Amino acid sequence: MAEGNRNFHDFLSPNNIVCRSKAADGRELLVTLLDILKRHFPELDRDCALREVMAREELFPTLIAPGLAVPHARLPGLAEPLVAMGLSQEGVAFGSPEDDPVRVMILVLTPEDDPNLHMQLLAALAMDFSQPDAIGTVSHLATPAEVIAYFSGNLIAIADYLTAGDVMRENIPTLKETDTLRHAIAMFATSQAEEIPVLDREGDLRGVVALRDLLQFSLPEHLLWMEDLSPIYRFQPFADMLKSSGDTRIADVMREEFLKVDRDVPAIQLAKLFLVHHLRQLVITGKDGRLAGVVELKEFCAKLFWE
Repeated sequence: MAEGNRNFHDFLSPNNIVCRSKAADGRELLVTLLDILKRHFPELDRDCALREVMAREELFPTLIAPGLAVPHARLPGLAEPLVAMGLSQEGVAFGSPEDDPVRVMILVLTPEDDPNLHMQLLAALAMDFSQPDAIGTVSHLATPAEVIAYFSGNLIAIADYLTAGDVMRENIPTLKETDTLRHAIAMFATSQAEEIPVLDREGDLRGVVALRDLLQFSLPEHLLWMEDLSPIYRFQPFADMLKSSGDTRIADVMREEFLKVDRDVPAIQLAKLFLVHHLRQLVITGKDGRLAGVVELKEFCAKLFWE
């Protein structure tokens, strides 16, 4: 089978599916899935896999949607990906007590030395469960054959390589060019963003504004060349900026020249752009040139190295 024609269900055997699980909690269901994989793949170091998966869960919980958990790990010595699925109609506790009960758990173990395949599988999973009712539908399937049939109906193939669209984050804060600087400061304060795209009234991408731009807007160019900053020890330029922030439009602060990347560009190209241009975030656009999402350097490295 050509690599580009593979689907998620090609890695899922009916023998590795548990329907209508009676596990008391998520850990018990996870152990059940590991035991099944060990039974069919004796070379799997089951205890090592459990340690790696649970260590990852403590750092980065894998409840990726309400009711859907995808515990995963990259293991040394693994020749191919191993996938197992457990379904619970009632749901089991997994992760924080406030999290929704898990009704679909998919265990994914991948070779440590193949980060591309690891990210491809997780991206394919996200697409397979992109429909709002997918988790509920799958959790009520009664037999492994029904599960395989359900996923066989999905024609989403695992591509040969990941694109920028596969690794971008879509739900991001945005500003309008008519917004005030005060509003932008509040948005930076209440979000994790360090750079925010700016849109016009029609929703077209017009620019970006970053925390660095706020500093640069506050400090006149000539002050950056001064050795003696004693005249502004009390941050007077910033005080002046804050006083007028309610009257200053973000269009006066944003940068109109910035790097945009099409969502279909191979994801490896992002690594080059981060390094060559010393960026912390890349703006991703669709074919129509409109904002599609962003890729932050830290999130990109997380997907590549440790997620």
